Amino acid sequence: MQSIRQFRRFVVSGLALALVFTAGVVTGAQPHMVNALGALQTAKSELQAAQANKGGHLLKAIDLVNQAISEVQAGMEAAGG
Repeated sequence: MQSIRQFRRFVVSGLALALVFTAGVVTGAQPHMVNALGALQTAKSELQAAQANKGGHLLKAIDLVNQAISEVQAGMEAAGG
């Protein structure tokens, strides 16, 4: 069970890294936004892998990270990337 979780985290992290790399190539003029997006996506993956809801705070944190991801993406689109 633990190895499945580790493998899942590895795959998710790899996909996030690939996405960040691809986004970096496409939006080369926005490296900080691309890096922030990758960090947020990694944070979301880690939160989703966490156990228990922590009194509702885990779901709230995931919601806020999703909002931050949307705002970064909107900012990148507004900047032409």
